[in-house]
Amino acid sequence: MTSYLDVNRANWDERAPAHAASPDYHVADFLADPAFLSKVVAFDVPLLGDIAGLRGVHLQCHIGTDTISLARLGASMTGVDFSAAALQVARRLAGQTGADARFVQSDAYQAATVLGAGQFDLVYTGIGALCWLPEIRPWAEVVAALLRPGGRLFIREGHPVLWAVDDVREDDLLALRYPYFELAEPLVWDDGGTYVQTDARFEHTTTYQWSHGLGEIITALLAAGMRLTGLAEHDSVPWNALPGKMDRLPGGEWRLADRPWRLPHSYTLQAVKA
Repeated sequence: MTSYLDVNRANWDERAPAHAASPDYHVADFLADPAFLSKVVAFDVPLLGDIAGLRGVHLQCHIGTDTISLARLGASMTGVDFSAAALQVARRLAGQTGADARFVQSDAYQAATVLGAGQFDLVYTGIGALCWLPEIRPWAEVVAALLRPGGRLFIREGHPVLWAVDDVREDDLLALRYPYFELAEPLVWDDGGTYVQTDARFEHTTTYQWSHGLGEIITALLAAGMRLTGLAEHDSVPWNALPGKMDRLPGGEWRLADRPWRLPHSYTLQAVKA
């Protein structure tokens, strides 16, 4: 029987070269400007603070642009992803830019086994990662296992309320269509496109995704021995999550055009290993 990992990996393997070629991932800018940061990490900097000299791991790193951005801020980074095709792009970009970043292939749930426990000062997880995980509790245990005592988790993610909103509704109402809480059964999608500008068309279009409520995420981290140190909710998100209803802001973020205060778009969560 084909697992959710195999199905999702086939999709991400196809996306990797298309994403590397898309202007939305700014590979040319990384090559041209040694100070260039991904838009996601640039947004994170005020809350992320000084990470120079830290040993960090980026879970679900995809093609490594955020990982390399963190390395440019002074951290020694390890990117982890389950897609060999994505890591091929990431390693090439790290080599071309001279970034202090290495990349390891692993399912997120196996990262502590593959990399070793207690090895890192920082675990970073970026936008659009958690929805690919069936259960949040094992993820939280992996985060805690990777960190040394006093090490920090930093995650910015799409808000679970945003994930639940009906993204095809044509009026100005915000209706909750999809799960907010984690369910055993996944949402099964069949979508031939992707979230960046590209002319590529994909053969492996089915994906399995899950929702995780904010309370579930926080509770899982507390149970794993983490102490919550920050939770900020934002009125913007780095992709056009509700097409036709959002405005693009300076810096590349997107915000609901009509009364954006109605909707938490994304959040930043920070926690420390006790």
